[in-house]
Amino acid sequence: MKEEIKTDVLVIGSGIGGLYFALHIADYANVTIITKKESCVSNTNWAQGGIAATVGENDSAELHIEDTLDAGAGLCNHEMVSLMVREGPQHIKKLIELGVDFTTTNGENLDLGREGGHSRKRIVHAKDLTGQEVEQALLERVNHHTNITLLEHHFAVELLTEHHLGIKTNDINCYGAYTLDSKNRKLKKILAKITMVASGGLGQVYLHTTNPSIATGDGIAMAYRAGATIANMEFVQFHPTSLYHPKAKSFLISEAVRGFGGVLKLKNGQEFMHKYDKRENLAPRDIVARAIDSEMKKTGDECVFLDVTHLDPQKTVEHFPNIYETCLEYGIDLTKEMIPVVPAAHYSCGGIKTDSFGRTSINRLYACGETTCTGVHGANRLASNSLLEALVFAHRAFTDIRKAVITLHNDTPFPDWDDSGTVNPEEWILVSHNKKEAQQVMNDYVGIVRSDLRLQRAKRRIEFLKEETEQYYKKTKVTTQILELRNIIKVANLIIDGAIMRRESRGLHYTTDYPKTDDKHFLTDTEQRSF
Repeated sequence: MKEEIKTDVLVIGSGIGGLYFALHIADYANVTIITKKESCVSNTNWAQGGIAATVGENDSAELHIEDTLDAGAGLCNHEMVSLMVREGPQHIKKLIELGVDFTTTNGENLDLGREGGHSRKRIVHAKDLTGQEVEQALLERVNHHTNITLLEHHFAVELLTEHHLGIKTNDINCYGAYTLDSKNRKLKKILAKITMVASGGLGQVYLHTTNPSIATGDGIAMAYRAGATIANMEFVQFHPTSLYHPKAKSFLISEAVRGFGGVLKLKNGQEFMHKYDKRENLAPRDIVARAIDSEMKKTGDECVFLDVTHLDPQKTVEHFPNIYETCLEYGIDLTKEMIPVVPAAHYSCGGIKTDSFGRTSINRLYACGETTCTGVHGANRLASNSLLEALVFAHRAFTDIRKAVITLHNDTPFPDWDDSGTVNPEEWILVSHNKKEAQQVMNDYVGIVRSDLRLQRAKRRIEFLKEETEQYYKKTKVTTQILELRNIIKVANLIIDGAIMRRESRGLHYTTDYPKTDDKHFLTDTEQRSF
C-alpha cells in the first residue's frame, strides 16, 4: 500500500539539529519530521559531556577558536569555526528558555566543566546526561507545536531528485524522499519544498562504537547516492574511553571524567599519558586514543584503566551519577576501583559538505549535525563542539530558509516506489552476517592506525560485500535491516576511499606508510561525489 504526503519542510532525523531547526522553521512553514525509531532515540540522547560555549568570565571566543583550530590539525575552516564559537552562547540561552535544565552552582551560575583540548572551563552540562536533557526539552516543544508532524518508525530510503524522473542533470534538486513506514510496512512518498538531513552519525560501521544502533550513516549514504558532495570521511574519531565489559556494548565514559581529574593507567597502576603529550590526560582525543592503542599493543592487554579513586567519592558520584550507576550495574564501583576502558568509534568529522547556512551541493537540500562536514572540526573534533555545531548551523539554515520556503513549490509529480518483481526477504542470515563482516573489516583494517596494505584489504572485502548486498537489495522488498546494511557498506566504502586518497597522517587519520603531515599536498578537504 502506497501513500503520498505533502509538506513544506521535511526533516530527516530527531536529534538536536533536526529538532532545533524544526522548532524555528515551524513558525513559518508546515514541518514533517521523520525518524526511523522512536523520537527519543538519537546520538544526541547519548551525549554525556555537554556543550562547549564561551560563557565563563575568564574565557573568550578567541581562546575557544584557538583550541578548536589546534585540535583540527590545520584542516578547520577558520570562518566556520568563528561563526560557531561566536554565535554559540546565544543558543545556550535559547535552550534554557526552551526548558533545558543545565547544572548550576548555587542555583545561579552555569557549572562549567573542562575537557581534553580546552584551555578553559567552558562545558555547559546537565550532570552527565546533557544530551538526554536537551533532547527531552526539545521534544516536549516539538510535540506541542501545531505546525509540526512527527512520524516515528519512518526510514528515509532515497532522496527524490530528477534522477527518479529520468532526467540527467548536474543541477540537481531535492523534492523530498521515499520513506519506509516500518511498523505498517508501507512505502510513502513525502514531497517537500525543502529537505533537511539531520540523521546523525555512522558509528555502527565499526564493531565497537559508543553510538546507538541507529547510527548507520543513512543520511551520508543517501545524499551521496543522490549526487551530493561528501568530504573528509577518513576522519573518524575514536573516543578513548568506552567501558570495557562484555555486556556493556561500549558504554561511553565521558571525557569530562578526565577533565574532573581522572587519570589513565595500565593495569599495574602506572601512568602513561605523559609519554605522549604535555597535556597528559587532557590531550585531544586523537592523541589519547593512539596512546591507549599503543600501550595495549606493547603490553598485550585488552584494555587500560581510568582511575578516579583518588578523588572525593561524593563529588564524583554527584558529577557523574549515570556513569557511576552504570558501572555499578557491571560490578565496578568507580570510587574504589579503576574503570577498564578501550577506544571505540565515536564521531564522524566528515559527511555531507555544507556551506555556512547548511546548504549542500544539491538545491533545496540542507544538512546539519554529525551527518555534515561544515569544516569546524577539521581533522579532529574538539570535545563538546558537536552539539554546539548542530545548534548553530541548524539555526543558520533556518535563517536562510524562512523566506525562501514561501516562494518555492512542491508540485513536481513523482512516481510511486516501484517494488514490482521483488519478494519478501527470507535470508536474514545474509544480512546479519554481512553486517558483522563489514564491521569487523572496518575495525581491523580502518581503525585508529592504518596502512596501505590494510586499506586495500578492506576495500576488496567491502567491495565484495557491496556487490552481494546490492543483488539482494534489488530482488527483495525493502526493510529497515537491508537499508541499514546497504548504508553501512556505502559509508565504509567512503571512509576507505577517503583514507586511501589522503597520503599523510593528520588528526584522526594515522597511517604507518605516511606518518608525517604533508601541508604542501593535503591541506585541503578530501571530496567525493557519485557523479
